Amino acid sequence: SVGSLNRGRYALTPSSIYTLERISHYFVLIAGVLIGVSVMGVDFGKLALIVSALSVGIGFGLQAIVSNFVSGLIILLERSLKVGDFVQLDSGVMGTVTEIRVRATVITTAENSEILVPNAEFVNGKVTNFTHTDNFCRQRIPFGVAYGTDKTLMNECVIKAALAQSITLADTSEHQPQVIMKAFGDSSLDFELLVWTRPEFSNRPSLVRGVYLSAIDDAFRENNISVPFPQRDLHVVSDFREPRA
Repeated sequence: SVGSLNRGRYALTPSSIYTLERISHYFVLIAGVLIGVSVMGVDFGKLALIVSALSVGIGFGLQAIVSNFVSGLIILLERSLKVGDFVQLDSGVMGTVTEIRVRATVITTAENSEILVPNAEFVNGKVTNFTHTDNFCRQRIPFGVAYGTDKTLMNECVIKAALAQSITLADTSEHQPQVIMKAFGDSSLDFELLVWTRPEFSNRPSLVRGVYLSAIDDAFRENNISVPFPQRDLHVVSDFREPRA
């Protein structure tokens, strides 16, 4: 019905509730400070003169803090970053957003380490958000086979192995796994398996990579497909000159 659709459309998600809680916290904090100053009988006119006199020095000293605070408000209001998103920064930091604070955002890595990232880095830098719109994510699994391998057989083995994994998402024609050739390597033909995974695995790339690489290795062993070792040509030059006396 229309009522149920409207309820679903305007229903608050956990990230929306978190945003409202943080904004309400800031509002109550600022209002409390202003009310406290008023109760103490502080003259706001004189206070404004003092603040304006110190604003230059304080501005330079608190520039980074103010920048991070404003950036945090932008993140909360714009919702370009939400609690629960799986992100990667240019610095290489990768993990799940667990908290957006006044000065910094907390990112929890796969090793359960918590990293505090200044909010300004999210606003001014480049951030890859793997789950911004939804939790569906396609993984790229690189692998190589020996020169002369039957590519049709190899493709069938890899696709079959990918579909056999419980983490694989293949519910539509667009979500079917694919194998593409990337390059002629030094010792191998280089390929990539493109495979969609279930939403709950979108923030576990290391686990996903390990599962598919292990499945590909088992498939290659069953079908006698070789994964080559690095090869190097060694040229030996013999010296036939007469030894010196």
